[in-house]
Amino acid sequence: MVTPHGSILQDLILRDQYKTQDLIQESKTLKKWTLTSRQICDIELILNGGFSPLTGFLNQKDYLNVVENSRLTNGILWTMPINLDINSEFAHSLQPGERLTLLQDGENPIAIITITDIYKPDKQLEAQKVFRGDPEHPAIVFLNSHIGEYYIGGELDAIQLPIHYDYPGLRKTPNQLRSEFQSRDWDRVVAFQTRNPMHRAHRELTVRAAREANARVLIHPVVGLTKPGDIDHHTRVRVYQEIIKHYPNGFAFLSLLPLAMRMAGDREAIWHAIIRKNYGASHFIVGRDHAGPGSNSKGIDFYGPYDAQELVESYKNELEIEVVPFRMVTYLPDEDRYAPIDEIDTTKTRTLNISGTELRRKLRLGGHIPEWFSYPEVVNILRESNPPKPKQGFGIIFDDKLNAAKGQLSVALLSTFLQFGGGRHYKIFVHDNKSKLLHLIPDFIQAGSGLIIPQQTAISTVNIYKLGDSEDADIKIDPSDETIQHIVQKVVLFLEDNGYFVF
Repeated sequence: MVTPHGSILQDLILRDQYKTQDLIQESKTLKKWTLTSRQICDIELILNGGFSPLTGFLNQKDYLNVVENSRLTNGILWTMPINLDINSEFAHSLQPGERLTLLQDGENPIAIITITDIYKPDKQLEAQKVFRGDPEHPAIVFLNSHIGEYYIGGELDAIQLPIHYDYPGLRKTPNQLRSEFQSRDWDRVVAFQTRNPMHRAHRELTVRAAREANARVLIHPVVGLTKPGDIDHHTRVRVYQEIIKHYPNGFAFLSLLPLAMRMAGDREAIWHAIIRKNYGASHFIVGRDHAGPGSNSKGIDFYGPYDAQELVESYKNELEIEVVPFRMVTYLPDEDRYAPIDEIDTTKTRTLNISGTELRRKLRLGGHIPEWFSYPEVVNILRESNPPKPKQGFGIIFDDKLNAAKGQLSVALLSTFLQFGGGRHYKIFVHDNKSKLLHLIPDFIQAGSGLIIPQQTAISTVNIYKLGDSEDADIKIDPSDETIQHIVQKVVLFLEDNGYFVF
């Protein structure tokens, strides 16, 4: 089986299990830091060995060398800075040599870090070197808006892995996955990285990649932080569980990866290859625009389509994992099969494909999705989490300057909506803009409710529309002479135009 990156699988849970109880007792006496969602992902992969050779968060020297040279100071290839970021106030309360308890959800002690240094990073340098500097890059936006002003470096003592209550049987550590492969006599394994639902084309390309490498398939999807707007991991995992049934028996295995992606393109592709190597994979599929977040507002791509494949290939010998370039497959309707697009003369052979944009449009409108594209079980799962517009929730927010009896207008809209039926729940949502209930508005809408919100609020979510006479109103009314009935009619017609009502 392939050797872990840096020669040793750094399973800190296994290493420190003899002193777990002592660490738990010590953790109660120390200062505490509650880990962020991204830090939870990072620490899990440090503790379970997925980030081998790391045994803690990067100190300043290692951080700078990774940013500048894609290597740790000991010379080992490592492309992504893994930092424990904290705010300025907390940073000034700490000092090197101090030990700090790291908590999950403010309650569960996960590890103790021995602080080697506390440093203020050059975020501009990190943005430029790691993510190529475009201020619209999601990772740079996150770096500047969510990441703390200071980083802590230091080694970790492991108490326990972060606790997950979903899919416990699918969350294999590197040691567990390696044991699984050994028990199955799998010595050649092709890992497939994905953060999206899988369809028949993905099944075909993974089977072809495995066949060419004389290997088995590891479906290893990311269930940590991904690109904003991606489909939630619960929906995706249900899709993966269906897809795995369509592989030959004993040919593929599904395991979840708790990774917080950075969407760092070519650098991230190397990082992904290292992680899969630690999990025991001998081959790794590198996709077109692998881990790329697309393009900026001017339509300029953050990364070239083959940058990731070329960079990973250049480190092939050092990585000691075989790179399998993603080969796009397309459906041939006249032959009822899939084939690599580069093997087809498209001037003579008819092909079919459905883009991600087109798929989302079909889901939104309730359009037909053919079986050649995806399995019916997968489509049903996607429809549950992506209902068509007539099944989606919405919110109508009144402008504060709306010149109408807001109470009567609310009742009129509610009464009108209730006539239409369709299974949607309607509610007048009254608040004072200080209510703790405000954060529930997106949840109500996500659940398919139709909300009438008489008070203006700055809440931002999908399917929210402003009613009033201001320039930014979505539903514009004439403030001088419109009756309640006229306003209700405008709202109803607006909702029909946007697909919420079908008459």
